[in-house]
Amino acid sequence: MISDYPNATLVASTEWLAEHLDDPAVRIVDCDELIGYQRMHIRGSIGLRYHHYFKEDGKPTGHHLMGPDRFAEVMSSHGIGSEHTVVAYDNSGGVYAARLWWALDYYGHTRCKILNGGFRSWHNEGRQVTQEQPRYERGEFRASTGGNDSLCTIDDVKAAIDDPDVVIWDVRSGPEHEGTDDRPNKRHGHIPGAVHLEWLEMTERPWPSGVLLPVGEIRAKLDALGITPEKTVYTH
Repeated sequence: MISDYPNATLVASTEWLAEHLDDPAVRIVDCDELIGYQRMHIRGSIGLRYHHYFKEDGKPTGHHLMGPDRFAEVMSSHGIGSEHTVVAYDNSGGVYAARLWWALDYYGHTRCKILNGGFRSWHNEGRQVTQEQPRYERGEFRASTGGNDSLCTIDDVKAAIDDPDVVIWDVRSGPEHEGTDDRPNKRHGHIPGAVHLEWLEMTERPWPSGVLLPVGEIRAKLDALGITPEKTVYTH
């Protein structure tokens, strides 16, 4: 049950979304590549005319996150205003939907939910899909220029390596953590002292289902790594 999660407002069930498809206060965003959106998407959803990592130059390289003015322009041009609740989904296990949620949160927009199970669950349940692309008026999105503490710096991570109150969590694949897959990074391996648990392990199999595991299973996995509520956690 979604209500079992400590921060249940961050997750939308397919049932909840079905009830809010025509809610003018909600904007549904398909976070996969535009070509996938054009083939089929949830009725009323917006297709991103921008790279789903929201980096500065719109490509998978460059600064980690575009600046507040550019981000506000991208959201506004997609019909998303500061008054809207955003529901993000993808067909990739949730990785791109989570990226939009994080970017919105970083810039002070806390009304965002990730669709549990994403497009895969929605489609498998026989819910409404279409190729029709909705037209929304330009929104008025305001990004907080100060950001918040949801982004750590390299210096933060360096200082945390031997800090018992901080856990550095490597969510990449096993081969990346072990250094056998560089993908291709300049250096291989992992940050000293980092614990490892791939992000997919938080979801049900077969991957990429995008369906979150029950709360008890997630808590047990995190507890085993020392990722507990009283710790500061840096993920990468």
